[in-house]
Amino acid sequence: MMTILQNAVFPAALTFAAPGVPPGPDTLVVDVPTYSIDLAHSSVGFHVRHLGITKVNGRFNEFESSVHVDPDDLSTLEASAVIQVGSIDTGVEKRDGHLKSADFFDAENHPTMTFRSREVRHIDGDRFELVGDLTIRGTTREVVLDGQFVGAATMGDSRRIAIEASTTINRFDYGLVWDAVTEMGGLIVSKDVLIQLEIQAIQN
Repeated sequence: MMTILQNAVFPAALTFAAPGVPPGPDTLVVDVPTYSIDLAHSSVGFHVRHLGITKVNGRFNEFESSVHVDPDDLSTLEASAVIQVGSIDTGVEKRDGHLKSADFFDAENHPTMTFRSREVRHIDGDRFELVGDLTIRGTTREVVLDGQFVGAATMGDSRRIAIEASTTINRFDYGLVWDAVTEMGGLIVSKDVLIQLEIQAIQN
């Protein structure tokens, strides 16, 4: 599709509709495919330092996401996601219970966290930055995901794409402020949390 558009000739006043923007009278509407996440081949994970020396890894097992993108034109990329906080899984039941409590996510009062993109910046080749709003525990802040469009493939009748992305947030910015201090004065749980996404999605 990209090659066709680049080689075509259109009136000077004609513009293309950006994703999510209503077209005007002189706007050519480009159909951008919509993809739904394949949970069996996707993950929303994170890791955080414990005692400043080791990583605790975890993931959320229940989430849904929608992606709009023309694989030949990353400027069309839009994404949104809803993650069920109660599905957090670090491999230790007691720790998971603490993370769901009011000390951290307060899952009873804030059962989901959400992300919605607002802007995409093409960096180079298949790499991009996705700017959007991340909401955790009722607090919304802007984040920038460093992403890579891994590729597209067809399996049977389904057209699939794969995207990987990551960002680091300060958990204190979202009200996840529980902590204790070690004997050497450091935090038991680091403020910085690395979020890592590996997404495979199927075209609707």
